[in-house]
Amino acid sequence: MGAWGHFKTITRHRHQVIKHCAKAGILFQGLFHDLSKYSPTEFIPGAKYYQGTRSPNEAEREAYGYSKAWIHHKGRNKHHFEYWTDYSPATRKLEGVKMPLNYVKEMFCDRVAASKIYMGEKYTDDAPLQYFLKAKKTRLIHEETSALLEKLLRMLSEKGEEETFRYIRSLKDY
Repeated sequence: MGAWGHFKTITRHRHQVIKHCAKAGILFQGLFHDLSKYSPTEFIPGAKYYQGTRSPNEAEREAYGYSKAWIHHKGRNKHHFEYWTDYSPATRKLEGVKMPLNYVKEMFCDRVAASKIYMGEKYTDDAPLQYFLKAKKTRLIHEETSALLEKLLRMLSEKGEEETFRYIRSLKDY
């Protein structure tokens, strides 16, 4: 079930993200979402650690102390805030870099889709926000990027998808 289950899960996730990206006004970008998950570096560990209820990267991380698949993935997919980190010449520390708006929009679509796929019938519009808030204090993400993502997730929780996607389509900057 590992390889087939993983393939079905990542494909269902991708298709859900594409639908959300269309609603967000970034369909073309959505068509290229997460293609690296089909590469051997990501797909093989994904199939090996597939459980269907959470990311296989978590299980790989538990086994080795890190996830090689995740390191590969975040380095190739600009909709992950982890991609947007760099050393600051001022502080000489690793810091979050403000993400371009189109990738924040895709990150929102990705988070909502992942919640829907992994939670199934238990999904509510509040679930992506709760997942975000769980690790908010430990995340290395630019303050403005974090604030916008949280705003969008709160809007989803309080006002639903239709109003949130309408707002996302209207955003030109943050």
